[in-house]
Amino acid sequence: MTVFPLLHLWPDTFGVVAYTTAGHFGDTAIVGYVPVPEVPDVHLMDVGARHSPQATDWVLCTGWSSRVVPKPGTLELPDTKWSLEVDASTEPAKPIYGHQKLHVGRMSLDIPNLMEQARDVLRSRGGELVGATT
Repeated sequence: MTVFPLLHLWPDTFGVVAYTTAGHFGDTAIVGYVPVPEVPDVHLMDVGARHSPQATDWVLCTGWSSRVVPKPGTLELPDTKWSLEVDASTEPAKPIYGHQKLHVGRMSLDIPNLMEQARDVLRSRGGELVGATT
């Protein structure tokens, strides 16, 4: 699982997003927001629709590229147990990065200290929460 910050409300509201795969050879992408009390929920398909006429493609590209080219502060959590409260499920018109399905929603990590680590991707080097203001 790759956990990364995502600017989701212009100009300065960041959320925490997690990307992982499931299914046969990772053909299903799971992209979920990690809830942070100080930050509004990240509705990924809405964010995608603001960036592209193909919101599914945008979400898949954002999740996949977060793993391939990680941003500073990205957290890698291999073999992490998680659960997703599904907001939407969709399929791209054609496979994208090997993904034939996409599930988005609210992501929970099964170990509490991992949830805190995931939320920490919004913390600056000085330890201040920078979710709603940069």
